[in-house]
Amino acid sequence: MSKSPFGFGPPDPDKRGDGDPSDPSEQPSGAEAFNQLGQMLSQLGQMLSQAGTSSGPVNYDLAKQIALQNLSGRDDAKVGFTTSGSEDSSSAVRDAAHLAELWLDAATILPAGATSTVSWSARTWVEKTLPTWQRLCDPVAQQMSGAWMQALPEEAKQAAGPLLSMMGQMGGMAFGSQLGNALAQLAQEVLTSTEVGLPLGPSATSALLPANIEKFTEGLELPSSEVLVFLAAREAAHQRLFTHVPWLRQRLLATVEEFARGITVDTSALESLAGQIDPANPASIEEAMSSGLLEPQTTPEQQVALKRLETLLALVEGWVDVVVADAIGDRLPGAEALRETLRRRRATGGPAEQTFATLVGLELRPRRMRAASSLWKLIGDRHGLEKRDDLWSHPDLMPTAEDLDEPLDFAERLATPTTLPADLDPIAELERTGRESKNKPTSTETSPTETSPTAGEDTDEDKGDKGTGSGNTDPS
Repeated sequence: MSKSPFGFGPPDPDKRGDGDPSDPSEQPSGAEAFNQLGQMLSQLGQMLSQAGTSSGPVNYDLAKQIALQNLSGRDDAKVGFTTSGSEDSSSAVRDAAHLAELWLDAATILPAGATSTVSWSARTWVEKTLPTWQRLCDPVAQQMSGAWMQALPEEAKQAAGPLLSMMGQMGGMAFGSQLGNALAQLAQEVLTSTEVGLPLGPSATSALLPANIEKFTEGLELPSSEVLVFLAAREAAHQRLFTHVPWLRQRLLATVEEFARGITVDTSALESLAGQIDPANPASIEEAMSSGLLEPQTTPEQQVALKRLETLLALVEGWVDVVVADAIGDRLPGAEALRETLRRRRATGGPAEQTFATLVGLELRPRRMRAASSLWKLIGDRHGLEKRDDLWSHPDLMPTAEDLDEPLDFAERLATPTTLPADLDPIAELERTGRESKNKPTSTETSPTETSPTAGEDTDEDKGDKGTGSGNTDPS
């Protein structure tokens, strides 16, 4: 599930001979190389002048600029989802969301979570989700750039001096450039603000991207209005969770951050890498870089965070899947086909998940979504919607990865009454506990010759309790 973030990894062998600059057969001649160098320096100067004042491991000003430039040719205004010529996509999105919220009210006890429903273009998606991307990408970039700085000998660091800050700025620009291109690609694929499983947009805001939805609908042979309502229901269900389960948003984002902060690079491999490089043979550089020596290493702590994130994502997606299916029922003829299409899209990982893996270093793929759906369905059928949705009230009540393996056991445990016995006197129990702790001898009060009561014998306190008939019997 983990990937090499920000392009730290071997080149793609499938791109060899297809204009890939890493292919030795495609290396330019001397004159062409000088021309390319001049163009690179010119582009670098332009980037430096337009980079803005962004500081930190990633230049987000540059990322936003590149993403918006890549999306400047898109025409998001000419989209469908209209019932008359005077209506635009925004009104169609609002109507679909309103209908979806009405249906969801009968399928969950969680009230509507979105205070507004909006129609986003790809460019708007970039602008609205960039603050969340900053939170997710900063730990990755800090770890990756810090690894290279730590690899430098102290003498080199002292000699470099001001150059180190310039190297940091260049690294921030490199990360920003890659982030901008990746966001532009993502913005053309995502259907809603929560499609990748994380709350990327502003809180309490349901957002759909009509242009992307229309492109997604082209190969489905379903009415575009049905697809829009179905996706609006999924977005609204996500927002109900993220709004009314206070710990969920923070837990998801914090787990991704925990994984990112654990990224490490074996800097000792630099010495081994240097020994494999022949300056006279450019191909040796490519071979050394593709050897995998500098790829991030997954730590045990990361594996724990990864499993926790995967389980939580599966529980979120499984709950949304079940609730939306119950809400829509037979109202949309193509609902079941859409449900299966989106399941496969999430399970196999589309372009959106692959791009996310490039940025953050892991795939947000809820591999156990079907198991989670079955678990939520079983709980709802046996115990009702209220008990099913009450499990979100605290993280300790949530099913675990082991519960996904044994859903029947989890459902049976929910049926076990957790209330105190009706004849239990809490005050009497507290007094009894206090007497026992007060009369219990400490290690310094007990002599080596003292012995404990043998099996079957009663202590004086036990006999006294029996004689008083206080009613404080052992519940076992």
